[in-house]
Amino acid sequence: MISWRRIKSILLEEYFISKRSLEIFFDIPFFAFTSLLLAGFIASFISSSIGNIGAQYLILGMILWECLRITQYSMSVSVLWEIWSRNLSNIFVSPISIVEYFISLMISSILKIIIMSITLSLIAFFFFKFNILEVGLINLVVILFNLVVFGWSTGIIILGLIFRFSTRVQAIAWGIIFLFQPLTAALYPLSILPKTIQNIALLFPPTYIFEAAREALRTSNLNWSYVSMAFLLNIVYFIGALILFKFLFKRSKDIGQFARNEG
Repeated sequence: MISWRRIKSILLEEYFISKRSLEIFFDIPFFAFTSLLLAGFIASFISSSIGNIGAQYLILGMILWECLRITQYSMSVSVLWEIWSRNLSNIFVSPISIVEYFISLMISSILKIIIMSITLSLIAFFFFKFNILEVGLINLVVILFNLVVFGWSTGIIILGLIFRFSTRVQAIAWGIIFLFQPLTAALYPLSILPKTIQNIALLFPPTYIFEAAREALRTSNLNWSYVSMAFLLNIVYFIGALILFKFLFKRSKDIGQFARNEG
């Protein structure tokens, strides 16, 4: 039975780690702020020399992309802190189940996304006169939900890989998500990509979401066919991520890797 008291304990640990960690400060708010400022200044140049809509696409894409990146980061890097602090075994010899651990990480990622999306939106508004609410509040919630679910799926897969291979693969916790930035057309229309790459891009939920977000910005209407396809793909990816994690987690315990992770 799921215990919210145990979930709260993991969330408190996340809070204290985040509060005192300079690394997390640079990985989440600092990196997000500098990325948005860079995109905003490039967008200002594009707006003055080419057109306003392209600049808006760039800023919108960067805000949404950071929400996806932070979700994945929050899910996958947390376990590395447990390994580095020799605390992983303490967590899993306690009554906390893997389901409760996942729920706590998901709640933590949602809280971070709420804080960061509001902060980035305010920066975009005051520095670059971009109002993300032009997409539509309900549309924005639907868009962020789909991006967060994909971030969870990616994070769960990375968690499984870390449990199985330990810190030998820790670089993927920061780097692998960036493979999706150009592939899913986060900052530009899908039509910019070569046809072959477009076909690959359409295998990933964020591609449909970024396209739907740009259309909503332009017309205030959300393309529900895109959103529906993204939602269906997200279900497939999320279930697949859980199955893969279960296999990797079991394999880690069977071969003794789980016990050696803190060694």
